[in-house]
Amino acid sequence: MFKLLNPRRFYFAVGKKKFWEFVILAIFLLFFYGPIMNLVMVAFANKYEVPAVIPQEFGFRWWKFVFSQRNLVSSISLSFVFAVITTLVSMLICIPAAYAIARFKFPGRRLFMLSFLLTNAFPKIGLYASIGIIFYRFNLMSTFVGVVIIHMINTMMFMVWLPAGAFGNVHRQQEEAARDVGAGPFRTFMKVTFPMAMPGIAVASVYTFLGSMEELQGTFLVGLPQYRTMPVQMYSLITEYPVMAGAVFSIVLMVPTVIFLVLMRRYIGPRAIAGGFKLK
Repeated sequence: MFKLLNPRRFYFAVGKKKFWEFVILAIFLLFFYGPIMNLVMVAFANKYEVPAVIPQEFGFRWWKFVFSQRNLVSSISLSFVFAVITTLVSMLICIPAAYAIARFKFPGRRLFMLSFLLTNAFPKIGLYASIGIIFYRFNLMSTFVGVVIIHMINTMMFMVWLPAGAFGNVHRQQEEAARDVGAGPFRTFMKVTFPMAMPGIAVASVYTFLGSMEELQGTFLVGLPQYRTMPVQMYSLITEYPVMAGAVFSIVLMVPTVIFLVLMRRYIGPRAIAGGFKLK
């Protein structure tokens, strides 16, 4: 005979499990959303002095100050221009390379793909300093092309890895079926391969766009004084004015990012991202 479980013990065990699940979820939400909530609170603080936990006065004083800056609109538009151009140029250069990596098995292929991690494996300021020496020799300092190259260096890993994984998930039989019915190589790529790999390419484009939007150190070193993007302008505000001005500018910088993510939510998902990082 099997012993029947005491209903009270059963409900106590289930309730205890649910309680700890709730505690873990609350800690995660506090850890994840706490900094954002604090950022919003600071952005609407007219007066906020340490050691106070809550601002002494709320209002829109620093919002008016930030939007009164003459360089705000120009820095926003400049950031968008750099992000769009960086994404398009990266797609033109990296997507053919990603397709070749996915389709051709050559010696050193894994090592070649891992080499794209080098730009993110070291402190970037040291990398930018060495790049700056090269840029001086080729007269790329304080130029539009130089800033675009710096932005591409930071995002090239995503634009190669993710599309390569996406192309690798397209079965050759589907391409061969299109070729059997008379489609040429280019038409097969545009009608079969590219649409099926589009989720991975879209995710890579999102990462590239957002990475270009938030690039600071490289733009600060290579672009100044001619090119002041939003992150550079925000850095200047943080160093020269109270933290409330920086919080306002941070929210302004987040708005286009959130809008872009909402527009691309169709292609952004764990499956598309995980598929892009597979090394076969």
